[in-house]
Amino acid sequence: MTVAIDINPAVASAKAFLSDARARNGGLAKRKTWRPASELAVDLGTANTLVFVKGEGVVLNEPSVAAIEQATGNILGIGLEAKRMLGRTPEGVLAVRPMKDGVIADFHVAEKMLRHFLRMVIDRTILRVKPTVVVCVPSGITEVERRAVRDSAQSAGVKRLFMVAEPMAAAIGVGLPVETPVGSMVIDIGGGTTNIAVIALSGIVCDASIRTGGDELDQAIVQFMRKTYSLLIGEPTAERIKITLGSAVPLEREGEMDVKGRDLVSGLPKTIRIDSRGVRDAIQEPVSHIINAVRRALEMTPPELASDVLEHGIMLTGGSSQIRGLDQRLMTETGLPVRMDEDPLTSVVRGTGKILDDFARYGTVLTT
Repeated sequence: MTVAIDINPAVASAKAFLSDARARNGGLAKRKTWRPASELAVDLGTANTLVFVKGEGVVLNEPSVAAIEQATGNILGIGLEAKRMLGRTPEGVLAVRPMKDGVIADFHVAEKMLRHFLRMVIDRTILRVKPTVVVCVPSGITEVERRAVRDSAQSAGVKRLFMVAEPMAAAIGVGLPVETPVGSMVIDIGGGTTNIAVIALSGIVCDASIRTGGDELDQAIVQFMRKTYSLLIGEPTAERIKITLGSAVPLEREGEMDVKGRDLVSGLPKTIRIDSRGVRDAIQEPVSHIINAVRRALEMTPPELASDVLEHGIMLTGGSSQIRGLDQRLMTETGLPVRMDEDPLTSVVRGTGKILDDFARYGTVLTT
């Protein structure tokens, strides 16, 4: 008889935690349906991955995080259960984010993550087929980065792969008339990138893509806490501060919250109280980068389309666009009307779903 012994109790405990988490979150795979998931849209984002099934809508929304056993390179967990381990992993286990700045940074982990998410969706159906997939990519993606997406999708078992620029998908998702000669401007602020585009006649006339997004805001808050309070905090805490106190303009009622971390002077755990004014100052630089990119895109816009943008305004989408007062700040800086989508986090994947629903109308926006 052979007995397998895990020599690292920390790794064993991490595996047990992830196994319990999978059991708690396993409802998605249990709901079987006859309809095969043959056409999917995937928003493979830096912070979250969303999957849209034609005829059903958004069926999966999970963090783009994987937990890896360092000794073997095996994937222990992916998604929400892995995100809970960020900054908390024992020796031998590493929680990583394979997407950086909107593109694949770790090909091996990204391929495993994409395969896992696709399997979660495909396993819901009685009839299983190799799906046709449309993946959203940043507008400024290079050919090398494109190939990484293509190879990851093919390794994950995709039959046919198409790509669409994120600002184009976002514009379709929020209902802008992208196929008409009327100019539409959209700003998609994600976890790793900000994509700005002026769209007309089913094409991007001018665009600006910068590697600034929610992650940059989190890093700015980490540095602010380190410099101002000599307090070391992790990314999950910085994200919580951003969501709770982050703002781009002064608020009528400024907020406060307690933050726990490690004192860099004494090395001991410590709690301090911070307010939204300090956080606003901390994220000022990345917010200014976004505003400058919007200015650059407007400077490149042809005059006829610029008049359309002046008349119809700018549409703001993406999860990181939910920073309070960002739309007001953009209105003040550009002098243009700015609207925000009701559900900015899913606007890109919803737009990709509309492309799947009406290939004849939107097929020209896709690339391979």
